[in-house]
Amino acid sequence: MQEANSDHTIIPPKLTNNPSWDVVVTETTPLLSFFNAQGGPNERWYEIQIDTAKTFDSLSIISYPRVPQNGDYVSDIKINSDHALQDNTQYYWRVRTVTPFGTSPWTVSRFYVNTSSDDHFMNMMRIPIHTVDVSGGYNAKNIIDYDDPGLVTFWQSPPPGEKHPWVMFDLGKPTTVCRFWILSTPDNPDGWLKDFIFHKSMDGVHWEPVQDSAVKDNDTFRNIINVTPFEARYVRLSIHDFIGYCAQLNEVILYTPGNPPIPDVPDSDYVLIIGNEHNGYTFTELADHVGYVMPNLKTITIPYFEVSMNMLLALKHKPIAIILSGNNADYPNLPMFEHNGEFELIRECDIPILGICAGHQFLAMAYGYTRARSMGYSDITAIEPKRKWTHTKIIKQDPIFNGIKDTFIAPEIHGWAVVEPGEGFTVIAASSYIQAVRHTKRTIYGKQFHAEITASYNHGTAFIKNFLEIAQKKHHSPA
Repeated sequence: MQEANSDHTIIPPKLTNNPSWDVVVTETTPLLSFFNAQGGPNERWYEIQIDTAKTFDSLSIISYPRVPQNGDYVSDIKINSDHALQDNTQYYWRVRTVTPFGTSPWTVSRFYVNTSSDDHFMNMMRIPIHTVDVSGGYNAKNIIDYDDPGLVTFWQSPPPGEKHPWVMFDLGKPTTVCRFWILSTPDNPDGWLKDFIFHKSMDGVHWEPVQDSAVKDNDTFRNIINVTPFEARYVRLSIHDFIGYCAQLNEVILYTPGNPPIPDVPDSDYVLIIGNEHNGYTFTELADHVGYVMPNLKTITIPYFEVSMNMLLALKHKPIAIILSGNNADYPNLPMFEHNGEFELIRECDIPILGICAGHQFLAMAYGYTRARSMGYSDITAIEPKRKWTHTKIIKQDPIFNGIKDTFIAPEIHGWAVVEPGEGFTVIAASSYIQAVRHTKRTIYGKQFHAEITASYNHGTAFIKNFLEIAQKKHHSPA
């Protein structure tokens, strides 16, 4: 049969979805997803291979020779239990386009399986940086700009390649350091640090190397470096070599061992809001919205990197509900271990929880990082209300939908979506993707859309008020 598209050029798929380069996968049967080939013959499918060997020639290679294109922008395949991956193991995976006219080149990536990496709160805190100084270049402040939501701003060493650039952090006082997080450009290797080491000092003059901090032949844009805890006031990142014409740093975070102080909470009924923006705040004005729909409730907002089950248990007065906010940074660019305490709450807490946008996705990711992925496009009806509306269909009736008609529209601001719900969750509303879930045994709900945004077309505004009423009733009901 003659194809409608006569272009026989075979285009490879993009493989920067989930898991992308060096992501830590938290289940042995992950969902592998990739961006579809753009162009070429209409009749096509994909071949996928996963192996521990970079050359894809080991005896343990896993092959899926005919994976259909099962989405408009992104396709995926679930690793089945017969092909379960080994824990604590690095894998390479690759995808190519297959057509009746031939195959494309492979697109290759790699990831690491560590199923226990998100089990518990990290037992570390971010170290506030007093000042940052550099050997040259511009915008050193971007290295510690944690308010940059997309982590897209950066510092570059002076071109055409300063020989040994360095970055010095003044911690303000002697501080114990146990971990470094480093992010360079995720777009391409140009600017990645290749050989580097950290040094420590008490006075900023006399320096000693930090044990176990040297990295050589680095080939990634994100580094998590654990070191034997040491004390210093000044820490210097000395860059010996890099890829391209100058070194680039988008972000560096230093961590100290320990746990954040227990927050002071209201004595009356209140809602604990977990701020999932990278700086610990919320993307929308959630606290104001809770106060508007439920004036009798107070709120307290805590950064996601400071919450844990131990913190919750230590509160002098428990919240009636917990709301997980959204964020607007790509997960592969984040230190995802900072969310471990939030994942603890999702898996173990008996207090009602509502996840919104990214918080909704975390309900799934707490049971496996790859259960949410990029959609291949951004649904931004809250910003462009004239575009084609996303119509959400109620699949299972629930009190959470009181006052919300079926089918409804609501503001959408996201580029990722849940593909596979977390364990114990069921889908209760959907559009072309999962829009809302609930736990079958606990009072936990998730929603992709933003009921809290004020807009004339928002038909989902009752969702949060309904959740809070359910939570308050549960809190005051006899045990």
